[in-house]
Amino acid sequence: MAVALPVELTRLLAASDTNAKEEAWAAFVAEHSRLLLSVARSLNSDRDAAMDGYTYILEQLREDGCRRLRAFTPDGRSQFTTWLVVVARRLCVDHQRSRYGRLRDEDSVAAMAARRRLLDLVAEMDPDEIASQGVDPSQSLQAGELHEALEVALARLAPADRVLLKLRFEDDLPAREIAAVLRMPTLFHVYRRLETLLKELRVTLRTRGVEDAEP
Repeated sequence: MAVALPVELTRLLAASDTNAKEEAWAAFVAEHSRLLLSVARSLNSDRDAAMDGYTYILEQLREDGCRRLRAFTPDGRSQFTTWLVVVARRLCVDHQRSRYGRLRDEDSVAAMAARRRLLDLVAEMDPDEIASQGVDPSQSLQAGELHEALEVALARLAPADRVLLKLRFEDDLPAREIAAVLRMPTLFHVYRRLETLLKELRVTLRTRGVEDAEP
């Protein structure tokens, strides 16, 4: 059974004359402005930079007759808003790179630290104990193999779940902001889904040999 496009998107893509396009675009922005602003703010701590990112997202979404928005396929696997978050994040990253160049070494280190934090939680380890005693979270696997196992486990998740983990562990957003970005009813839904995902990741890692990870 085919999944219908969101009403505001259908109206935007079907608009034919100038006035209709302007009205449809205004309605689309009104519907998703909060979501796109949240994405821009999650990647920019400076308010002006966040607004620049937000403006850039809107410009790129409208470019070439809303070419990017036309690429959305309602296949039932993910909601439009989840897909829109992914597209908006990529646009923000592209905008930052065009202004400041590619990620610096310290940015890469921060991303790796976020993945390490996720691994710590999945493996049910105490990060403070790891730091103080130098415990190797892989034990039965080399660090590179452990990260590879995590990538495989993450790839098996639904797109919405991968976005949820990225917002929480890489962007370090609080549950309340994540709920707003992903349109989840309450922050408790965020906590419940995170708990479920960590359990699923733990099971997947153990099937790949990460079963002696507890200190």
